Amino acid sequence: MLNTLRRRFLVSHLAPLLVIMPLMGIALVYEVETRVLLPNLSNELVGQARLITEIGMDQSDLWRDPAAAQAFVEHVSAHLTARLMLIDASGRLLASDDPADATQIGQPLNHPDLNKVLAGEPNVHTTYSPDMHAEVVDVFMPVTGSDGRVVGVVRLTRRLASVYELFIRLRYLIIAILFTGFLLGSAVGWVLALNLEQPLKRVTLAVYQLENGELQGPLAEDGPDEIRSLIRSFNSFVERLQMLEQNRRQLLANLVHELGRPLGALHSAIQALIGGADCDEALRRELLGGMDAEIARLKRLLDDLAQLREQLTGTLELARQPVAIREWLTNLLATRKEAARQKGLQWQETISPDLPTLEIDPDRLAQAVVNVVSNAIKYTPFGGTVSVEVGTDATQMFIRVADTGLGIPADELEHIFRPFYRGRTGRRFPQGMGLGLAIAHDLVTAHGGRLEVESTPGQGSRFTVWLPLR
Repeated sequence: MLNTLRRRFLVSHLAPLLVIMPLMGIALVYEVETRVLLPNLSNELVGQARLITEIGMDQSDLWRDPAAAQAFVEHVSAHLTARLMLIDASGRLLASDDPADATQIGQPLNHPDLNKVLAGEPNVHTTYSPDMHAEVVDVFMPVTGSDGRVVGVVRLTRRLASVYELFIRLRYLIIAILFTGFLLGSAVGWVLALNLEQPLKRVTLAVYQLENGELQGPLAEDGPDEIRSLIRSFNSFVERLQMLEQNRRQLLANLVHELGRPLGALHSAIQALIGGADCDEALRRELLGGMDAEIARLKRLLDDLAQLREQLTGTLELARQPVAIREWLTNLLATRKEAARQKGLQWQETISPDLPTLEIDPDRLAQAVVNVVSNAIKYTPFGGTVSVEVGTDATQMFIRVADTGLGIPADELEHIFRPFYRGRTGRRFPQGMGLGLAIAHDLVTAHGGRLEVESTPGQGSRFTVWLPLR
């Protein structure tokens, strides 16, 4: 029965209403009837009894003549809603407006509070009972003569039969209000339950669609904050999975491309050698040199993939040692400077003379710096400029590499450190595996630093390696 979240939510929402609202209704009816209606009724009867008492003080013959008393009662009772009785000083019934009391005229009235009233003490007796014939309010008011002695008693009685209809209407009204509140509570609970259930159903359906490869796009974030957070996490998870799938496909395409070119060249060279090219010493050396270059290219590709594997599996380890940064960088940049000049680029180098000695892995960090510098050389056209600036501030050392190449579009900046990412055709990164900057970024991060990029399309790019001094 309670096997769904919606049903459990409705039960948890309505169960308190089913318990509390009936109790509130009973308590409310009791309080209104006993604390409001009956006290007001009692006060009304006391006022009427006092008025009749004042009249009775001026007509002393009422308390000696039963006929006069009966005539007075019949005259006054037409204006009253309660039963009226006149009782003489000895406690006998003189007159009553209730025909059922005719046989008791002249008989002593048996009431536990009557003696107190004959002694001059007014009495109001209230009884609350569901029996419609039980007395609700019984008012005894003594009447005194000119000498101050009690000459009689005025009794007013209001039975439940006369106010029962009022009580019933009140109870029906309270029940209707409570029932309306219950219906509104049920409606609100139902809406809230649907608002909670529907986003969860969408997430569940999206999970099945994701499993079957049918999910089209991210889910709309709606519902309570917790559900929104769940959907946001799911969308991030889906985005991550889609990115991984895209990277997987990109990796396969890149591997096919990067492996196909050198293997094709090697195959052509081998076929040439088999066909007799080895007889020509110069041609043989040329072919062997080309084969060696293609194998070196394959080795670099495998090294990059091995490096990426270490980073992804968390097995990357740094062999830190004290390194004099100025001497290390001078030797590292020498070969890159020559490569830039051979391509027809202008090389600018500014290295601060007071660079510190840092605890780094010189081989790993060299790979990161060389990747950044090599990219600058590779994507700067003939006649352009590549500049390297190295210095320190209060807490960090920076290695800044700038070029005057094509630049990077703004929409690609956030992706260039992602493995296997290559820019759109004609942009800065149309070729290669898309691993160089990703490896450089992770190696710098492993040293406790960061790699930043600034670029303006058509004006070049600037990469900055930041390393902490301590």
